[in-house]
Amino acid sequence: MIKDKVAIVTGASSGIGYATALTLSKSGAKVAIGARRTDKLLELENEITKNGGEAFSQKLDVTKKSDCNSFVDATIKKWGGVDILVNNAGLMPLSFVKNLKIDEWDQMIDVNIKGVLYCTAAVIPHMYAKKSGHIINISSVAGRIVFPSGSVYCATKHAVTAFSEGLRQEFSTRSNIRVTCIEPGVVSTELTNTITDESLQSFVETSKKMNSLNAEDIANAILFAVEAPSHVNINEVLIRPTTQER
Repeated sequence: MIKDKVAIVTGASSGIGYATALTLSKSGAKVAIGARRTDKLLELENEITKNGGEAFSQKLDVTKKSDCNSFVDATIKKWGGVDILVNNAGLMPLSFVKNLKIDEWDQMIDVNIKGVLYCTAAVIPHMYAKKSGHIINISSVAGRIVFPSGSVYCATKHAVTAFSEGLRQEFSTRSNIRVTCIEPGVVSTELTNTITDESLQSFVETSKKMNSLNAEDIANAILFAVEAPSHVNINEVLIRPTTQER
């Protein structure tokens, strides 16, 4: 059980992060929520406290190592430690390589890869010292397959999947730090809003019409992993809508 455990959720202002923070708090966890949109964080914090939970919010840009460190430090100062980290912050501005949207490539690398590295680096010393903890990394089905227009996005999610397995090998058997890589398929969130490549408009419309997963479905998968008995390390969860082929 996770009652009274301290969980950090990045990218908590919407979608999977928002739903995960709510779900963990309803199961008794104290939840530290971070994102760039502080107005959305306050809405979430109010919703959690209204339901009788405990929450702490702070502006967080995961591309800034100093932000990640100060967020973790503030959480530890408030509650004495960190038990769960959910590396959820991510972007998906899909585009064809020929269109050379290099600024978007840089942004994806900074958020999807460096953000995961920075937040993990911020919590690892604390988890390592007490030989306990659980790191949840949100990858994607794109961390297993590659598709046209997804070259860079898929590369970032393949990196998250590989990093998760490396963490498991280094820390799980030696330091009792569990690692779970969650790989969602199509989820009804704001993720497609960052796509600026006009040639992908039909793809966006099709994905919106699909009977896709809800953010709560992913939150429940995360809850399943963190509530598993301590001797159980759920390493990967690949979760697609029933109607999604690839």
